[in-house]
Amino acid sequence: MTNNPYNKAKELLVEASSDFGFLASANNISNYKRVWARDGVICGLAALLDGDNILVSTFKKTLITLADHQHNLGHIPSNVYYGKSGVELSFGGLAGRVDTISWFIIGVANYVHFTGDTEFLDEMIPKINKGLWLLNAWEFNNNHLIYVPRSGNWADEYITEGHTFYDQVLRLWALRTINHLTPKIEYQEKINIVTKKLVINYKSGTHNNVFHPKAYSKMPESKFWQASITPSGYQNMFDAFGNSLAIFLELGETSFRNKVIQYSEVLRKKLPLGLLPAFWDPIKKGDKQWDLLENNCKYEFRNYPYTFHNGGTWQMVNSFYGVSIVENNSINAQQVLSNIEALNEVEDYAFYENFNTKTKEPNGVPKCTWSASGQIILSQYLKGKKLLK
Repeated sequence: MTNNPYNKAKELLVEASSDFGFLASANNISNYKRVWARDGVICGLAALLDGDNILVSTFKKTLITLADHQHNLGHIPSNVYYGKSGVELSFGGLAGRVDTISWFIIGVANYVHFTGDTEFLDEMIPKINKGLWLLNAWEFNNNHLIYVPRSGNWADEYITEGHTFYDQVLRLWALRTINHLTPKIEYQEKINIVTKKLVINYKSGTHNNVFHPKAYSKMPESKFWQASITPSGYQNMFDAFGNSLAIFLELGETSFRNKVIQYSEVLRKKLPLGLLPAFWDPIKKGDKQWDLLENNCKYEFRNYPYTFHNGGTWQMVNSFYGVSIVENNSINAQQVLSNIEALNEVEDYAFYENFNTKTKEPNGVPKCTWSASGQIILSQYLKGKKLLK
């Protein structure tokens, strides 16, 4: 392969391929040399858009690994490790992971959509339905919004909890993809209800029959979808991943999507890296939420202001933002890609996990496969390729 950003990203996926699927990092660091659900699926989506048969085959192995170790209640593992002493499974650290089920379904559906492997879909349908039933159970009150514990998704050391917007739109994407392949009345009914719940409850307006009337009545005019609804009110920080997925899925009115893009572009362009932070504004010492953040870690604290989830910049998140605005503004999407490539090229293509938004210093694990995969996904979208949604 020639020495260019795209091929360097693809080389990392090849390096991080194993007999059991994609690993989260090609380096043997911490617990990243494992098959992770969300990381593995994002790598797989990149493989599908690229079209490399070997990488697509590795994606199938990833999905089989996750499916083979599904919990009998329906959980999809957060990660699977194949060691000398046998298989080790994790369904989460300080809290169980909720988003793995949706990522698994999105992965299976896109794999089948691109490859036409309907036999594989037949094998996976029981796994998918078991996962969907568990997501229904995790609503707890049968009100069509999943309740997510703090640390229950990709932002595993951040403070979001409750009816987190990211997890709702991710589930909506999963439902849409499986309904596209195997249409069912119950799938479509759930899609319609969840869509309406999101449009009504996560931005300001004058709707009746909202989920949390008291909190809703106090919401200021929204510039973006709110991060979460909890029993004690809204968490109203800007969630770049959740909002990007909502734009990608064309959720809500065009006018509001444009409003979210406008907010995102103003924020992105005023920051040193020219990319969106994961959550904004950063939580700082002395803020009322600081203690929650500082204590939400199993080992070492990493969420200092402007780092990791607390205002840090993730290439993977920005790739989904870029994908979401390609049709709206391909020039800005190309700029996002160029800025992602610049970060991935740091230290001779180290592909770090994320960056400090203020100092521009790299953070986290190098040779991070979803940093490379996001770059591939956005590159292919700018060429006209599309995922099933």
